[in-house]
Amino acid sequence: MIRPIHAPPALADQVYAQVKQALFDFTLLPGERFSENQIAESTGASRTPVREALTRLAREGFLSVQNRAGWRVNELDFRRFDQLYELRTVLELAALDKLCQQPAPSVVPELTTIWQVEESTREPEGKAVFALDEAFHAALVAATGNAELADAHRRVIERIRIVRQLDFTEPARIDATYREHAAILQAVARHRSDEACRLMRAHIESSRLAVQKISLHRLYEARERSRAAALDTTNPATGGLRSPSPVHPQGD
Repeated sequence: MIRPIHAPPALADQVYAQVKQALFDFTLLPGERFSENQIAESTGASRTPVREALTRLAREGFLSVQNRAGWRVNELDFRRFDQLYELRTVLELAALDKLCQQPAPSVVPELTTIWQVEESTREPEGKAVFALDEAFHAALVAATGNAELADAHRRVIERIRIVRQLDFTEPARIDATYREHAAILQAVARHRSDEACRLMRAHIESSRLAVQKISLHRLYEARERSRAAALDTTNPATGGLRSPSPVHPQGD
């Protein structure tokens, strides 16, 4: 039996990554429509890897197919985000409990050098703090040595990343993140599991409540910040999708 020929996975992966970044930058806003041809023109890829990339994003809940070649960015589903935040809380509290049982968790001094610092030496830029924050939570879970726990946590974080990043657009939330992370680390270092879990639960809940305040206006603001920071130009034909570095096109 003759098997269908697919585009090289690496090419579809490149398109997937570029479109997903456009979604996370809110260059493509919830509710916007676009076509496969527009993405193909923007990326320089042919329709086959573009379709594979968009289908993958649809499976992950980011997009919906509208017609034969049309796609729509899904609205933010805050009910689903609430459920994911609940799961995230369960996973991270389990991780803290395990860490507090370790004689001397090596991850604590490593993270302390980042989060228990003078205010004047803190990272002021929201996007950088967001990356540090993700690394903080991932490091705590990974330090348990439970690979399955870490993998489950990674998948949850991936699904809420699109809204979590907006939690770092306000200076007050950045300051709170430094304070709360430092307090959590102190509790783990003292093997105070109940205190560490209480602090982490409150920390995650603050983030969840901030996410609930997201409005379309904030999404437009995020888009404008992304456009202002981008070095490359915007392609009007893509309905707002930034022109990424073209990938090497392949035949259909």
